[in-house]
Amino acid sequence: MKRPAQAATAGLTALAAVAVRDLLQREHTLLRNFPLLGHARYLLEAVGPELRQYLVAGNNEERPFTRDQRRWVYASAKGDNNYFGFGTDNDLEYTAGYPVIKHRTFGRAVPPSRIDAHADVDLPCAKVLGAARGRAAAFRPASVVNISAMSFGSLSGAAVEALNRGAALAGCLQNTGEGGLSAHHRHGGDLIFQIGTAYFGCRDERGRFDLQRLKDLVTGAPVRALEIKLSQGAKPGLGGVLPGPKVSAEIAAVRGVPQGVDCVSPSRHAEFSDVDSLLDWVELLAAETGLPVGIKSAVGDLVFWQELTDAMVATGRGVDFVTIDGGEGGTGAAPLIFTDSVSLPFQLGFSRVYAEFARRGLQDDVVFIGGGKLGLPDNAVVAFALGCDMVNVAREAMLSIGCIQAQKCHTDTCPTGVATQNAWLSHGLDPALKSVRAANYVKTLRRDLLKVAEACGREHPGLIEADSVEVLTGRTASAPLDEVYGYEQGWGLPSAADQAEIVRIMAGEAEQGGTAPPSPDAVG
Repeated sequence: MKRPAQAATAGLTALAAVAVRDLLQREHTLLRNFPLLGHARYLLEAVGPELRQYLVAGNNEERPFTRDQRRWVYASAKGDNNYFGFGTDNDLEYTAGYPVIKHRTFGRAVPPSRIDAHADVDLPCAKVLGAARGRAAAFRPASVVNISAMSFGSLSGAAVEALNRGAALAGCLQNTGEGGLSAHHRHGGDLIFQIGTAYFGCRDERGRFDLQRLKDLVTGAPVRALEIKLSQGAKPGLGGVLPGPKVSAEIAAVRGVPQGVDCVSPSRHAEFSDVDSLLDWVELLAAETGLPVGIKSAVGDLVFWQELTDAMVATGRGVDFVTIDGGEGGTGAAPLIFTDSVSLPFQLGFSRVYAEFARRGLQDDVVFIGGGKLGLPDNAVVAFALGCDMVNVAREAMLSIGCIQAQKCHTDTCPTGVATQNAWLSHGLDPALKSVRAANYVKTLRRDLLKVAEACGREHPGLIEADSVEVLTGRTASAPLDEVYGYEQGWGLPSAADQAEIVRIMAGEAEQGGTAPPSPDAVG
């Protein structure tokens, strides 16, 4: 009987010690006033997200991704049943801003084989990236869904490898993010190399941009295009932030920075300071590498976009693609004020930028890419209707390889090994297995986009017109998407030539599947 008594005595002694410490410490008022009991509050606060996620939240309450949205991604990635039963639990009648896709009773020919829930569909971009400016390495992206910019550093090496292998399996592109090009990016997937303000991967010993290093890098890697990062939706006006605990020896070597020290990129580029010098740099990079060159930006003040498009018209210089990131986009680490309140959400920002290009007749010369929760079919369809040619997926891709939305990205304690450099946590992520899930997710999203396009009577999501989407403005009112954002007739669609070509390509895919193709003459 001594042992239980001794254990009880030891336990009481420990509790008494904690109580004494609580009474004597001055840091936490709650603990001084309520010794021992006050610790329960801190425990509940620490596990609050998990409690809400598993025990409290309804299907559509959580943010940034609801339980329904996560379930759809998880099931799609695993190849499980991703259908929903009984009907929508969204409150359609009272949700202003809710998009409704308008199907057509009689559209152009719809190949029956494409309705197969398990079909793997090819869905290439409706435009050729870099063709308008005659870039030597212009190409037609094979997938309208691609993996967005997430650097090695913000993600673990295992996660980057899983996504790269998944990109190879799905035939899509992976954006490296601004953290440079690592060994984890070299597992078969084609890349878009992002150049941030710190020039990681193409900088000299002083941290300045080094053109020769860039040329050497793209020569020895499957880089298909270059993206100049001006800003990011979740933290516009700030450089990238990688907390010190995540700056491992390997990351430090890839980036050329000290290990274990916060890695904060400058807020502005040193190679250019205005639109004119930006376009000079774009043309320099394109001429020296032969690759298409574009920019990525969140949207705030429209003066930059007006000056950019005016200069493109006046000088003939220009970007090959524009990636617009919405304010609802994700990030590994950023101040709350920036994630919540700086930069326009995607639909507002993209529509305003697209309008600047369209008013000057430049929309056919540029490939438009959208980002910011566009890895969900409904959001993606709206993006295509507004004029996107491709969409980038980031957090949705993370979910597909195991992310549980723990929101620990900034702490280096991601429990699933996705957004951490902790070796013990990341070792549990199997890149070979998770790559298949990433590919399944991308393929499923493409399949669903094609099914919706066909419901709208079109052969490709890039051919969905803005007036095919209705936006609810109240319980008894709605407005077409083109009217909501002030679009003119024909805005949001590729040129007639690009439309005819993508219909021809899609008809070829249908023929390979043994179905009757739609007529290219039906475009319009």
